[in-house]
Amino acid sequence: MLDQSPAMSLPVITNDMSADEIERMMQSACKASNFLKAISHEGRLMILCHLASGEKSVTELEELLSARQAAVSQQLSRLRTEGLVSPRREGKAIYYRLTDKRAVQILDVVYDLFCKEH
Repeated sequence: MLDQSPAMSLPVITNDMSADEIERMMQSACKASNFLKAISHEGRLMILCHLASGEKSVTELEELLSARQAAVSQQLSRLRTEGLVSPRREGKAIYYRLTDKRAVQILDVVYDLFCKEH
């Protein structure tokens, strides 16, 4: 049986919900789904983990991830499209930083569930 914490605030779906309430829930589910898809790749997740400690250049990310520039750029592009990171150019170098606090919140949960020693 799943232990449901009293701190959770999940909605209760009932038969008497209005069409507007159901539509709002569906829109929220769509936004959440897009957000989760954006972070559901191990490369993007690792980039977010590295950026959680501060701004990094594309070159730094390549080294930290031991990945080719093309692969890192592709993942950064997806994160940028979803509004999770933003670039800043300094000379020839491009630096990225997190721009969505939800990403850090999710990283905290993912770390607690999958990375922390239990």
